[in-house]
Order: sequence, then C-alpha cells, then structure tokens
Amino acid sequence: LRGMVAEIGGRSEQAIAKAMRALKKHDLKLAKEVVEEDKLIDDLERRIDELTFQTIALRAPMADDLRELIATFKISGVVERIGDYAKNIAKRTTILAHGTPVEGISSALRRMQKMVGAMIKDAIDAYIHRDLAKAEEVRARDRDVDEMYNLLFRSLLTHMMEDSHQITACMHLHFIAKNIERMGDHTTSICEQVIYLVTGD
Repeated sequence: LRGMVAEIGGRSEQAIAKAMRALKKHDLKLAKEVVEEDKLIDDLERRIDELTFQTIALRAPMADDLRELIATFKISGVVERIGDYAKNIAKRTTILAHGTPVEGISSALRRMQKMVGAMIKDAIDAYIHRDLAKAEEVRARDRDVDEMYNLLFRSLLTHMMEDSHQITACMHLHFIAKNIERMGDHTTSICEQVIYLVTGD
C-alpha cells in the first residue's frame, strides 16, 4: 500500500508539471496526455481503496496498523483530487493556447506550481517514512503558496481593469492559480494524516 501511495503521489506530481509545461508552450498534445493519464490516477486510487478495505475485512487490524490503513485511504483520495486539478489546468490550456499571453503571469504560476510540486513530494515522503517533523514543515509551507496566490489574484485583477480584452484569459488563469492553491491545501491534508498516523491525534 505504501508503494502504491508513492506511485499515485508521483503520478499526480508529474501531471501538475506536465500541465504547466503544456500551458507554457501552448502544447495541446501534452495537455491532452495529462487529461488521458488522469484515468491511471483514478484506477490506482480504486486499487488502493479495494486493497485497504480487503485488508481491514480479512485481517481485522488494530492500533498502528488500523491507523495506517485509514490514513492511506484518506491520502489516496486527496492525491486523486490533486490529479483532477492538474487535469483541469490541462483543459484550460486548450482554451488559452489560442489567445494572447497575459504578461508576467505564466512565470508566477510556474513558481507556484514548483512550490506545490515539492510539497507533494515531501508530504508523500513524510507518509512513507512516518516523518512527523517533515509533515509539520510541509504543512507550514502552505502559507507561502497562499501568499503567492493572493499576489497573483491582485495582479490578474489589475490586468482585467487595464485591458478588458484580457478578461477571459485572466479568468482562466485565475482558475488555474486557484487550482494550484487548492493542491497546496490538499497537501496539508496529507500532512495531517501523517500526523494522525504517527501520533494518533
């Protein structure tokens, strides 16, 4: 189960990076790949759920083992939702590819995505190694993501007020920024499950 969680985490992290690369390069083929590969993440989540329930039913685990199974079940669901956000970014890329780029926003989005991608990787590592300190540290980093989102939001509002022709593109870019910010929130949920797994609280 730990190996499968590592795999679903890696796939989601890769999906975000690919979605942002597709956005940067207006690569519609790559965006389509992200959408199609989300099915693999969904399938993996189903397999984790089935194995978790099967283990609970057949082994009647207690204490640490039961906590780990509950945490695993919740983490896989959270990571699957992160994959859905990556898919949503890829879908918006197909719309933005045909418009005029909004100056300065793409690079800020990529910085935000790299922060969140690193958080996901570290949160999954914290789960695998039961690393309480790392889970707490990753959780604290979400504040930086929130601050970057707020700056981006204000910047996009300014663009829309200064040039009404950019309102549609700015709205799509705002939804992308919000998707990345929500990934950060979900990553803190992974960390909270690690804390529960290690401490019981």
